[in-house]
Amino acid sequence: MKADAPNDAIETLSKNLFVPFFEKLLADGAIHEYEINTEAIHTTAPGTFFVFYVAANAEALDKVNSSLRETMKASPLSGPAFGSLVDFEKHRDDLLRSVATYK
Repeated sequence: MKADAPNDAIETLSKNLFVPFFEKLLADGAIHEYEINTEAIHTTAPGTFFVFYVAANAEALDKVNSSLRETMKASPLSGPAFGSLVDFEKHRDDLLRSVATYK
C-alpha cells in the first residue's frame, strides 16, 4: 500500500473489489479458494498484502484473467481506486504451483 493509504484500505478494497470478484469465480468453479492476507509480523514493508487464489486448472487461469478484464470494464473506477492506494513500484508477482486436495 502507499504510505498515505488509509488504515482500512485493504479492508475497503477487499469488501468492494476482491471479495465480489473472487466469490463469483468461486461460485463458477473457476477457483477453489482465495485469500487476502497481511503480515502479522512484518518481514516486508508495512502495508504489504497478498492475494492468493487456487485455480482449478490452466483454463481457469484464463477465466480469472477474462473476468478481471470484464470487471474493470463494468466498473471503470475500480482500476483507478486500486491504483490510488497501491504502490506499484514495489510490485512483485509470483506464480506458485501446489498440489492440493479439496473435499
